[in-house]
Amino acid sequence: METITSSPSLAEGLQQNKSLDSVGTEERVDNMVGLGLATNLLVTYSAIAGFFVQDSAGVNSTTLGAIPSRFGLSDDSKDHWAKFRHNITHLNAHAPHNTVYKVFFLGRHGEGFHNVAEAKYGTPAWNDYWSKLDGDGNITWGPDALLTPTGEAQAADARTAWKQELTHGAPFPTVFLSSPLRRALDTWKITFAESPEGEKPVLDFERRKTLIYENAREMYGVHTCDKRSDRSTLVHLYPHPTYTFEAPFPEHDPLWEADVRETNEHVVERALTILDKAFQRSDTYVSITAHSGFINGFLTAVGHPDFSLPTGGMIPVVVKSVRSSS
Repeated sequence: METITSSPSLAEGLQQNKSLDSVGTEERVDNMVGLGLATNLLVTYSAIAGFFVQDSAGVNSTTLGAIPSRFGLSDDSKDHWAKFRHNITHLNAHAPHNTVYKVFFLGRHGEGFHNVAEAKYGTPAWNDYWSKLDGDGNITWGPDALLTPTGEAQAADARTAWKQELTHGAPFPTVFLSSPLRRALDTWKITFAESPEGEKPVLDFERRKTLIYENAREMYGVHTCDKRSDRSTLVHLYPHPTYTFEAPFPEHDPLWEADVRETNEHVVERALTILDKAFQRSDTYVSITAHSGFINGFLTAVGHPDFSLPTGGMIPVVVKSVRSSS
């Protein structure tokens, strides 16, 4: 993980550091031969530390909170967001032609009924037995677990946090990506596209759009909560043009299997494909609404320290992309 400080010579100091690519090109080639994942094998990604408190190893997410003040930005000066935007612009303006910096706002869905069930029965019993069922007669969590009322309130809290930080000059994402699982889509909708009566949503009508990618979903297999709904159901509930599903997007879940759980390593490879898609775009600020498993995979893919993001939480990450010249 590459480390920088928020100083006037930000770009100059960065150029003196040795780049630590989280997943090297050769390793990605070896990993992906057997995975069948399509991505650009000549690009490496690394997280840039020094901007947010979450960048440091060992930060306690419980103490910090789901969405801390300033989203965790270390700079607490009066014009902190203006300085941050300037630093990101400066990095891109002075970067080599094959290097790009982007800022990702990684949001975890609000509490789902599967989260309640796991807390009720405990993780061992949940993994061994309950997660394989659709419910227990009192709680239904599968397939495609929904948000609880608490989860909906957490998404509304995220909306409040975004409105507050935007008034202080926080950079606004110009592209929104989402998991196709309903708890993530509903979290995005409450956070960015809805508002209490008499208030405006975070996104105005023209910008109220999200791109839905299969590879941004939670670790899949075995757990019924992670089996997605059919395409026809999703398109009905989340219609175009606000919601755009990647093509092809099969009617039935092509990935979930009742007896095979996806590995952590494969989630990392999926996260890399989402990074590839994001860096193929011109947007500097990117929002992704997803899940703890996917977000953990994303952080691993870019060499960011582990961070246990609570339900309804959000973590910003500055990512450097370097495209190989060969």
